[in-house]
Parts: sequence; structure tokens; C-alpha cells
Amino acid sequence: MGQTTLEHVNFTVTDLDRTANNLCNLFGWHVRWKGDSIHGGTSVHVGTEDSYVALYAMGPPPSPNENTYSTRGGLNHIGVVVDDLDLIEERVIAAGFVPHSHADYEPGRRFYFRDDDGIEFEVVCYTQASE
Repeated sequence: MGQTTLEHVNFTVTDLDRTANNLCNLFGWHVRWKGDSIHGGTSVHVGTEDSYVALYAMGPPPSPNENTYSTRGGLNHIGVVVDDLDLIEERVIAAGFVPHSHADYEPGRRFYFRDDDGIEFEVVCYTQASE
């Protein structure tokens, strides 16, 4: 059997364009596709040629459960691997988000932040040693 890779993750956001622009600006991604989607909604695919996140909106979504880790099927966070953790953290701060839970661990470094919809991103770098 060949190697299996993750192609995309799909989640609901309140503002497709804002979230797509943030992801493009933070991670250097691009919009791969935008169009009509299931249940009369709209989707935007943002990422690289190999993988992406599918952003979905259909009017105002209901408020999320406060604790995704105790919710069956909850989205806990999205992990993104980067080459320059410090550069991405600067972009995160400039975008108005608050980095938290910094950690050095074997084999890399990481931090987390929440976007405008409260979706948590884990940003990981495996190539930079702690300074």
C-alpha cells in the first residue's frame, strides 16, 4: 500500500475572506479555489499545492462549545509546520493575534494562537534550535 497523506481539513468560519486573507498573510499560502458549496454555503480552499484548509460559511454559524477537548468531534487545533517560527510569530502578533503556550521540545519549538473565530493553530518548527 502506498503512503497516505492528509489533503485537507474543513471547518466553518464567520468571514471567509478575512480568514483566507489571514492564512495567506501568516503562512504564505494562496487561495486554490472558491465557490458554491453544500447547503447553499460557500467554500474557500487555502493552502499549498499539496494540502489546504477548506473554509466554509453559510450565514452566521452557532457559537462553538467552549471546550472542544471535551466535545466529541471537536476541532482542538490545526498544526502548521513552518521553517521560521520567529518570523511567523511576528506576523501573528502584527495581525492582532496573541501567541501563547510557547514550548521547546524534542524535536522542535512551537506556540499556539487563536484566530478571529477562536480556532486554535499550533505553529511548529522542527529545524530551528531554541535561542
